[in-house]
Amino acid sequence: MTGFESIPPTTLADVLDRSRVMDIGIRPLWTPVPRVAGPAFTVRCPPGDNLMLHAAIYRAEPGSVIVVESGDLDYALAGGNVCAVAHRRGVAAFVLDGLIRDLGEVREIGFPVFARGVIPIPGTKSEPGTHQEPVRCGGVQVGPGDIVVADEEGVVVVPAARHDEVLAAAQAKLAKEEAETLDDWERAHRARIDKALAAHGL
Repeated sequence: MTGFESIPPTTLADVLDRSRVMDIGIRPLWTPVPRVAGPAFTVRCPPGDNLMLHAAIYRAEPGSVIVVESGDLDYALAGGNVCAVAHRRGVAAFVLDGLIRDLGEVREIGFPVFARGVIPIPGTKSEPGTHQEPVRCGGVQVGPGDIVVADEEGVVVVPAARHDEVLAAAQAKLAKEEAETLDDWERAHRARIDKALAAHGL
């Protein structure tokens, strides 16, 4: 457990900067998807090849989120069986800068995959890449052990070195929001908007 399981990506986006939020192309491939939170097991795959992701499902610890840099939109990084084995071995999710196939099978087993889309043709398994080195996925630099939090709102990456600080800030923000009624929020919001408009003479 990372402590981030109850923290929405929207809250994390409020306490982190834009550089920690993946771009909108990395999205859940089926819905409703459960929120996932876990340490990143990072993978780099050369374009057109998926060997290192297929190896990662046997090397990643249970609870890990496998994060892949590939940037390849011509071939699938994984299919139904790879996702099923990853799921069975306790991998929390795939976050892929690339594509998968067999989406119906993946949806049926309930394995969370955040990626750029689907394509029916698989990649090869012949080119070496890397495991557990920094990668770039969805425009975000992700290091081994960084905490990845993802749901239908998007994917946020918390640097491992800032785990405690960010968790405390996010929990404090959630507590404040939960203590606030909609009337309280509306009153403060309207005052802020009126002030901003007045500054422009509106």
